[in-house]
Amino acid sequence: MAAPRIRLGMVGGGRGAFIGAVHRIASRIDDKYELVAGALSSNPENAKASAEDLLIAPERSYASYEEMFKAEAAREDGIEAVAIVTPNHMHFPVAKAALEAGINVICDKPVTRTLEEALELEQLVKKSDSFFALTHNYSGYPLVRYAREMVERGDLGNIRLVQVEYPQEWLTEAQGDDNKQASWRTDPARSGAGGCLGDIGTHAFQLARFISGQKVSSVCADLTAFVPGRQVDDNVHVMMRFENGAKGLLWTSQVAPGCENGLRIRIYGDKAGLEWAQETPNELWLTPLFAHHQRITRRNDNIDSDIAARGIRIPQGHPEGYLEGFATVYSDIAEVLQAKRDGKKIDIESWIPGIETGVEGLKFISAVIASSEADSRWTAL
Repeated sequence: MAAPRIRLGMVGGGRGAFIGAVHRIASRIDDKYELVAGALSSNPENAKASAEDLLIAPERSYASYEEMFKAEAAREDGIEAVAIVTPNHMHFPVAKAALEAGINVICDKPVTRTLEEALELEQLVKKSDSFFALTHNYSGYPLVRYAREMVERGDLGNIRLVQVEYPQEWLTEAQGDDNKQASWRTDPARSGAGGCLGDIGTHAFQLARFISGQKVSSVCADLTAFVPGRQVDDNVHVMMRFENGAKGLLWTSQVAPGCENGLRIRIYGDKAGLEWAQETPNELWLTPLFAHHQRITRRNDNIDSDIAARGIRIPQGHPEGYLEGFATVYSDIAEVLQAKRDGKKIDIESWIPGIETGVEGLKFISAVIASSEADSRWTAL
């Protein structure tokens, strides 16, 4: 018999919010959640209208997250988890309040606006019985997980080079206040440390760490705001030194015309290299030393990996991508929460980005900013 769905609440994500809709779709693909409550907007009218759109009962549509956590905690059928899909500056206070109310947290990235907030939140998570997950959705792609397993079992040999890039074009020109997505991302009070760096650079960094397993020890960085008047960076170049002696490069940009969502990673060891690109997510390229390129596709009979197969829902040749990868992360979290109901822990927890991933991401952001401000001096994490 299937386990009961996770009762989910949401903070943010009302009408006009791109990422809120993505989280809702992802939570429902594998039918493991039911959205039952929400504080969907800081605007009361938008919050009410958004709840009506989503068929949330009027009495469970709240004007604030504080009101929602208090009311839901008093209900026998109250929410078990909350999805935080607000601008970055609200991640910390909402997550803190949820943890204090004993509610499991599913938080969009970056984990908080500043490193200080992330470190405080880490202590709250350690003291809490609640589960905390960070939705770095690219780690849910089947071939990303398979690439990580290939690295772990030594298919590439000793890792020497890690190159990751994430260019976009959508902020090449200045955007007006009517562009809701751009307005908060280019506002340092709401986006926090790092503009492009915090928005998509965190994804690139997490992907490099997730697949390679290598820990960054220091960075040499150059941040630029190319658009006149922009108060946050829109282009980032980072050289990275890893603890095992490997070297890395990270480039992320939101002012690269022709680039839509160009997340791409290349990893090279002394035996082989691999390459994966988000815009062609159903193929992974492996190149052994002095041998032909090998194209690995997303198909059950081609991947000897249980963890990768978890994210394969349809037969080979049918594209799966962004929403399905996101859904895999949500489904993994659901299995953890369902096991938690019975007082159990399951192995899948180690594949879910958590508070440690979030803190490491903020340490990376802080070191990159410090390096750039010091005329690209090498800076330790």
